[in-house]
Amino acid sequence: MSNSLARLQSVWQSAPFAFAFVGAGIIFAVTLAANQGSGAGQIVSAALAFGSFYALVGIGQMFVITSGPGNIDLSVPANIALSGAVAMKVMAGSDAMIAVGVLAALGCGTAIGTANYALISVLRIPPIIATLSSSFVVQSLAIVYGRGLRISPPPLLADIATNRVAGLPILSILVIALAAVMAIVLHRSVYGRFLTAIGQNMNAANLAGIQVGLVRYATYVLCALFAALCGVMLAAFSGGASLNMGEEYLLASIAVVVIGGTSVAGGFSNVSGVWGAALFLYLLVTMMNTFGVGSGLRQILTGLIIVAVITLAGGKRGARD
Repeated sequence: MSNSLARLQSVWQSAPFAFAFVGAGIIFAVTLAANQGSGAGQIVSAALAFGSFYALVGIGQMFVITSGPGNIDLSVPANIALSGAVAMKVMAGSDAMIAVGVLAALGCGTAIGTANYALISVLRIPPIIATLSSSFVVQSLAIVYGRGLRISPPPLLADIATNRVAGLPILSILVIALAAVMAIVLHRSVYGRFLTAIGQNMNAANLAGIQVGLVRYATYVLCALFAALCGVMLAAFSGGASLNMGEEYLLASIAVVVIGGTSVAGGFSNVSGVWGAALFLYLLVTMMNTFGVGSGLRQILTGLIIVAVITLAGGKRGARD
């Protein structure tokens, strides 16, 4: 048993992103078999569409987790709800106001990320408590601002969120391109290298002259911006903003990071793995729906998968894209 676990850990360490893609492929095959081979195209298209939202929040959360142990953003769901409501209200269904609405949502994200880091840095509150506390404030603002809000998204934005090109969702194409850019930022830019160094050893990074506080602040803002963008696109996809549209993305934003091969100890990350894990999570839900599994059991199973992945990771120090 121990030898088998050791071999699995060795495979994980050499290609941490492979688990998510292989797992997604297996689950897709099982689901297809349960459906007697029908609906393959629809399943793949839906996985890419819904996986885009998992990937958006996951990439932002990945940057925070990369910054070191204990760093996490639990304000993501509330951020999604508030940013989506703000964007829809500012746009007011007009194509001409799309850019202004997106900027307003990103402004919300910037404010939330700034507040989160202020609680962490100035008041010395642990990140998990700081971001959880801020989420209550942000959610309250979303309730006050968005209660009774019934504004449809602008037609152009709705088309981007829901339409397809050559069978592929436009949104997924854009998010894949964004993920590629963020992989370059993470592994080729000065900021990305500084962030990785901080995650590996914050004290050493500080002694090396890296502005640790500034990099960490930028990281929390970046995570909040991704959550805000997810809120905008989720509202456009679903026909309008709702107060509970971000609920499922708390666990999902963490799960796609861990399952995708990013080290929970910080300092090592994997952007491509986030996309693989996003597909894995959606296909897992699709498979369980096919077999009539309830939502409670789905949450339990997702939690068990995260525990199993962390166990497989063991002492892993990550891999690069």
